[in-house]
Amino acid sequence: MPGQFEPLPGGGAAVALDDVEISIIRSLAVQLLELIGPGPAEDASDDPLAELFAEGPSEPPSDPVLRRLFPDAYGDPEGAPQAREAEEQRAHSAEFRRYTENDLRAGKRDNALAVVRTLDTLSSASASASAGEEGAVLKLSPQESQQWLRALNDLRLAIGSRLEIADEDDTDLLYRLPDEDPRKPMVMAYLWLGGLQESLVATLMP
Repeated sequence: MPGQFEPLPGGGAAVALDDVEISIIRSLAVQLLELIGPGPAEDASDDPLAELFAEGPSEPPSDPVLRRLFPDAYGDPEGAPQAREAEEQRAHSAEFRRYTENDLRAGKRDNALAVVRTLDTLSSASASASAGEEGAVLKLSPQESQQWLRALNDLRLAIGSRLEIADEDDTDLLYRLPDEDPRKPMVMAYLWLGGLQESLVATLMP
């Protein structure tokens, strides 16, 4: 079924995508990669030990999308009932972030790269097909399916942050936006990616 993932024999998932859908997902994944930024290996020395023991940032990102993708591990200190508790939360979150954020960024980067690479392979196959055909069937291995699932979640978090979606009530309001609202294209992408994500989750369930 177009736009819905289906299981493949032996594991993995497949979905039919047209050229516009391929272009949208690839563009969003590339934008996510640019937002996450390069990894330590791309900026720094060739010393593998230095990379292994490199510390990450201790403060939350300033960009609201990155704050959604890399939230504080111990909750929002602003919501703590006492100043002392808030300070403890900040300290614990800073320590956790320092030693985990680089790995988290690397994982999200790998997932987004997997989306780009599989779509690039699909685009090449589509280009070599007959001129009357548009789009192709994307076939993912079990590992690629998991990477796609995580990447789709990150893309929805990123778009949801830009749309200032905080809970399910905000999502309900999106369906009632008028067509002339400038947020409409982003909303449509958010809802469409949600449908893809749900169908992939259902496909991968045992």
